[in-house]
Amino acid sequence: MKGERTMAKLSLTQFLTLDGVYQAPGGPEEDTTGGFDLGGWSVPYGDEDFGRFINEVFGRVGAFLLGRRTYEIFASYWPKQTDPADPVATKLNSLPKYVVSTTLKSADWENTTIIGGDLVKEVTTLKERTDGELQMHGSGKLAQTLMAHDLVDKLHLVVFPVVLGKGMRLFPEGATPTAFKHIEARTTGAGAAIHTYELAGRPEYGSY
Repeated sequence: MKGERTMAKLSLTQFLTLDGVYQAPGGPEEDTTGGFDLGGWSVPYGDEDFGRFINEVFGRVGAFLLGRRTYEIFASYWPKQTDPADPVATKLNSLPKYVVSTTLKSADWENTTIIGGDLVKEVTTLKERTDGELQMHGSGKLAQTLMAHDLVDKLHLVVFPVVLGKGMRLFPEGATPTAFKHIEARTTGAGAAIHTYELAGRPEYGSY
């Protein structure tokens, strides 16, 4: 029908180790849940290629959907970054941000809304009313919940050449069997592999 809105895509950009760990890529104090002491593992690979990819992703964003922990990490840093030429800071500071939490009582960062309740219904509504991409960055626990309901349309998995042997994994035991279509791949100069996937439904099975 002419003029009908198309539903926004929900994308997840997630940093992973080779063994699937997403916990605390950006620093030792980022997330020490479970006594995790190996935080900051992505930092040595933050080269120009990596920065270019991040800028591309942020160029498509219409709104952000974040888990509470990721929101608090972002809110402690990005509001202080006020360079108008910084494409990440300008988008994060100006666009709508939705933080999923049952414990957060208030959110001081401009344009932030706390959502709770029926998450499937809330996120579906956000997808219907967002212009551009609805983006998640990090927020692994929230991502797991939404992937279990087939609500994540696109995955950008940035895989770093590191094995940690412990930490929280994006696809844990018991994850919903899901098929994806691989649509793009590139490798940064520092050796991070960036893979983009679109949701394709359920896996098919066969026998050799």
